[in-house]
Amino acid sequence: MEDELRGVFESREGFLYDVLRYHLGWVDEQGQPQSGTSPLTFQSAMALASCEALEGDFTKALPVAASVDLIYNFTLVHGDVQAGRVEAGDRPSIWWVWGPAQAINAGDGLHSLGRTTMMRLAQKDVPADRVLRAVRSLDMACLALCEGQYMDLEFQDQMLVTTASYMDMIGRKSGALAACAAEAGALVTGASDAVCSKMADVGWNMGMAWQIARDIDDLWGERGDGMTPSNVINKKKSLPLVHTLETAEVSVKRELGAIYMKRVLEDSDIVKMIEILDRTNAKQVSQDKAQELIDQALAGLDGVSQKGMDALVDLGRWAAEGGR
Repeated sequence: MEDELRGVFESREGFLYDVLRYHLGWVDEQGQPQSGTSPLTFQSAMALASCEALEGDFTKALPVAASVDLIYNFTLVHGDVQAGRVEAGDRPSIWWVWGPAQAINAGDGLHSLGRTTMMRLAQKDVPADRVLRAVRSLDMACLALCEGQYMDLEFQDQMLVTTASYMDMIGRKSGALAACAAEAGALVTGASDAVCSKMADVGWNMGMAWQIARDIDDLWGERGDGMTPSNVINKKKSLPLVHTLETAEVSVKRELGAIYMKRVLEDSDIVKMIEILDRTNAKQVSQDKAQELIDQALAGLDGVSQKGMDALVDLGRWAAEGGR
């Protein structure tokens, strides 16, 4: 996977590509090489597992995995700008180092590279019609994730968001790209339309489960106290919050609403909010929903080898942990 990604950048030089290499962890701010490698993302793993489950050899889907990896990173770069995140993983974000305008430019570059990388399937002797179907799937996924991100940002200004609306949002924001990865991974094996559609459903459900798990991690943090860099400062509506605001007693809703109505949240507000969510069992309810989606994804899979099924089960477990 690392070789595939580096191959995409092999002949590309200049400031833009140095910035993109920086984001991927290959160089520092001065463009000097670093020894680290890019971690395998959940979306990329979905593409490889889908292909392996049907054919037994994941290497044919490497262009798919690299493509969705670049698209996922495109969303991260733009998301850093939208959320005002100073840190991107283990390093300062692109917008913090080079400004928001260049960050948007870099994100657009990752999007374009992601699309052209999908076309590298032709080098794997994948028929042209299937390459075009994979590219179309990617384009539709990008459109859906932009719709989902719009909804996510819009929800920040709304006090009440229904569970159904939240699920619709994460289906677009995260389910669509994972569905594309799984579908394209199946396409390269020559699988039938029915099988490709089924694998897309697997990706969609696992992608939603992955997003719920990420939301839980972002809310509670590693220590379980809510002290995370990208916490509720941006007033994001994750499933634990949505569940509590939708189902809790009126007094609890008022208590939580009073916190959320503040312009600036203090550490004490976040601690109080986590205490409220813990009292309503919101974390466990959300974890149960994520597991339900994974079980739904794995149900009724036909034509999958035992080894392939084991890989998908492992991937589902990874999704439930947030794919970190």
